[in-house]
Amino acid sequence: QVQLVESGGGLVQAGGSLRLSCAASGFAFSYWYIKWYRQAPGKEREFVADISWSGSRTSYADSVKGRFTISRDNAKNTAYLQMNSLKPEDAATYYCYTNYGVGYWGQGTQVTVSS
Repeated sequence: QVQLVESGGGLVQAGGSLRLSCAASGFAFSYWYIKWYRQAPGKEREFVADISWSGSRTSYADSVKGRFTISRDNAKNTAYLQMNSLKPEDAATYYCYTNYGVGYWGQGTQVTVSS
């Protein structure tokens, strides 16, 4: 079955960095876009970044542009989100998503940013 498993979240000070991973299985990972979303308590889930199947095309939310970098390694069926210069407002649960089939979400990984 399709699985997306996020990891790499944790507690970091403002200005610090984290690298999130999204390990995929159960579908042809290299043929599908991967997207990262985040959801802070009491707020709606919002788009963060996405990457094309080949990795040649990426897009970012304005709030993270220039600080976050999305990438993927199709040989490892894994996508990444490198987050630099973290701000308290980046604190949220981060989810990866594929629109393969009916669309699938991972379980999320929590990012906490202390000021």
